[in-house]
Amino acid sequence: MGVANFKKIMIATDGSICSRMAANNAIELARLSGGTVYAVYVVSTDYFSSMAVDFDWERMNEALKKEGHSAVSYVKRTGEMEGVYVELVLLEGHPADELIRYAEENKMDIVVMGTLGKTGLDRLLLGSVAENVVRHCKVPVMIVSQLPANKLAGM
Repeated sequence: MGVANFKKIMIATDGSICSRMAANNAIELARLSGGTVYAVYVVSTDYFSSMAVDFDWERMNEALKKEGHSAVSYVKRTGEMEGVYVELVLLEGHPADELIRYAEENKMDIVVMGTLGKTGLDRLLLGSVAENVVRHCKVPVMIVSQLPANKLAGM
């Protein structure tokens, strides 16, 4: 599949440096292909299962939605600077499951995700969300690794 075939490009973002690096790659891919970027943030309901009964669920949910809006808005601003249209998507649920569902139901051409650059034993495992998406998504997935600072210094 050539770059020109990537018209629907999904970036899974959590607002981290890693996901911002991945977003830059997704935006460049969209710029080259004339595609659209779908910036997707999942408000994780996993947090809620371990909270005390008297915890202010609604307040926590609103804080997570605000964090999500900030994460996808970064992608939109970055895309606008490159002349790329970015659609913002906020979902709720288990992150890997929701990312896979959204990518497949909306017939994305590729999913782009970031993960920390690991060495040694840590290298065997991607982040759990990225690993689940890579293993189970029927849509091609591009993982963008963030190299540790000491690796960048040696380049």
